[in-house]
Amino acid sequence: MPLFILGLVIGFGLPIQTAVNSKLRSVLGSAFNSSLVSFGVGTIFLTAVTLVTTHSLTINGSFFSTEPWWIWIGGALGVVYLTGNIILFPKLGSVQTVIMPILGQIVMSMLIDNFGWFYSKQHDFTWFRGVGALLVLAGVFLSVSLTQLVLKQKNSPKEATSQNNESNYIRLPWQFLGFVTGMLSALQTAINGHLGKVINSSLKAALISFLVGFITLLIIVLINHYAHKPKQAIQLVQQPWWIWIGGIIGSLFVLGNIFLVPLLGTGLVVVIVLVGQIAGSLLVDQFGWFGAKKNPISAIQLLGLLFMVGGVVLIKFF
Repeated sequence: MPLFILGLVIGFGLPIQTAVNSKLRSVLGSAFNSSLVSFGVGTIFLTAVTLVTTHSLTINGSFFSTEPWWIWIGGALGVVYLTGNIILFPKLGSVQTVIMPILGQIVMSMLIDNFGWFYSKQHDFTWFRGVGALLVLAGVFLSVSLTQLVLKQKNSPKEATSQNNESNYIRLPWQFLGFVTGMLSALQTAINGHLGKVINSSLKAALISFLVGFITLLIIVLINHYAHKPKQAIQLVQQPWWIWIGGIIGSLFVLGNIFLVPLLGTGLVVVIVLVGQIAGSLLVDQFGWFGAKKNPISAIQLLGLLFMVGGVVLIKFF
């Protein structure tokens, strides 16, 4: 039970990080710049914590020659997932940008569990696990997508109808991209979990993942000329202090995943964290935390959460 609670808590932190980074983006003027700062803050935080707790930042040099190459790319996969969502939003809208990656996450996590890919803990796929995964997807649809569709239809029915009539062939490549980015997110979870196991340190594995992600983002920012002139100091000082903590929340999210994967398996961790993520998103909307727009929780969203909890129970105990 404590492991389940930990998974819910780290999932709960993800929408808070999103709200914080959204505010940071409005200050810095670029999604990539805000992500770069977030990864940089997370890297500094993990470096400090690792030094305090382990008194060392090094790992055995033999790992570079004895371990598979893919063990080091978790951070880069995280950046691809983040960038993919930025690209997908204007192409698919908010509903499918949520649904397609989650579908990819669940499918890939079940495959990883069934075949034991990336040295993950193996869990045979059963009908109960399949039904559990479908319940989780149904819960996500009820909690997020159905609500957004209703609001969109109510606020702009003509626009919604026009979008529904849009050719599916045009949207299909973007839907596939969303599915793939979700799969890459599940791969990141499994890969980082194995990295933490082989170097015997969840902290160092999280630090490596964040450092790789930071370097990847830095290259993207430089190549695409997203770097802007720095804001005046007074403009930054006038901002709330919490706009800088997104990277810390993100680093704790990655650290928690690395710790949980060897114990629970990739599939169950992905699903538990997803439940926490949706619950956190609803609370952020309900109370308007960190400058988010208030949107009261509806009964159908609570029903969606119950569906997701039921799915977790089936995946875990059957």
